[in-house]
Amino acid sequence: MQLKLEVPSPLQYFSSLVQSDEHFPLLEAAVSLAQDEYPELDVEHVLGEVDQLLARLKRRLPPDASALQKLRVLNQFFFRDLNFGGNVNDYYDPDNSFLHVVLQTRRGIPITLAVVWLELAVGLDLNARGVAFPGHFMVKVNLPKGQVVIDPFTGQSLSREELAERLEPYRQRHALADDFEVPIGLYLQAAAPRDIIERMLRNLKDIHKMQEDWSRLIAVLDRLLVLHPTAWTEHRDRGLALAEQGEPERALVDLEIYLAHAADALDLDEVADRLADLRRACG
Repeated sequence: MQLKLEVPSPLQYFSSLVQSDEHFPLLEAAVSLAQDEYPELDVEHVLGEVDQLLARLKRRLPPDASALQKLRVLNQFFFRDLNFGGNVNDYYDPDNSFLHVVLQTRRGIPITLAVVWLELAVGLDLNARGVAFPGHFMVKVNLPKGQVVIDPFTGQSLSREELAERLEPYRQRHALADDFEVPIGLYLQAAAPRDIIERMLRNLKDIHKMQEDWSRLIAVLDRLLVLHPTAWTEHRDRGLALAEQGEPERALVDLEIYLAHAADALDLDEVADRLADLRRACG
């Protein structure tokens, strides 16, 4: 009797990758986000492409290269020779969030460019991390003589003055007045791999919600809830998307979970009314 191997679904595979924060494979998890849109995607092949880039990069460096020399060669290779950069012509294209496409086109959004850059940087033993800077994902490298912050969209190294200038719209929007000055270093803390994947998914969530693409939005919310099972607002949003897609029974489950856990939410009455409508529709 021949045993039939069960192939995990994209969501099951993603779930297996993100179980542990201690061993969180950032690049593999990021690549796997495209499997809902590209079911035939070979994740291992994409990881191999990045390994090949790293091998090419290492051949450019002497064995005794300093951290600063490694950083300079990496930036030359990534931003100039390979010409990775921001997709300024179609920033909100979902493909900008899919790493296998970014590797082909060399165009993406800050966070996807950052994930590829970080994999190469860490492969060179640089002390590099992602930074969840408000509105625009950054990368940083700690060198013996200080910290360098880089915009992965352009490859530009940013001074503290330039970072403060970029932060100003966020401060104005959130009414962070001068007498409540937050040190800029707080905005430059390293982002955990789980948080990076969450931010990638939220970018996709915003795009699909804006386009009212309910099936794709639900797939993204499924992944967000695998990352954070107690994110009650994601249950709400998935329930509302399921209702829009004409699946009231499944919508009921999510909206009931939300109402049971989000006791202080401002939209409880509104969601309760929607739930009552769905119950009537289900008979």
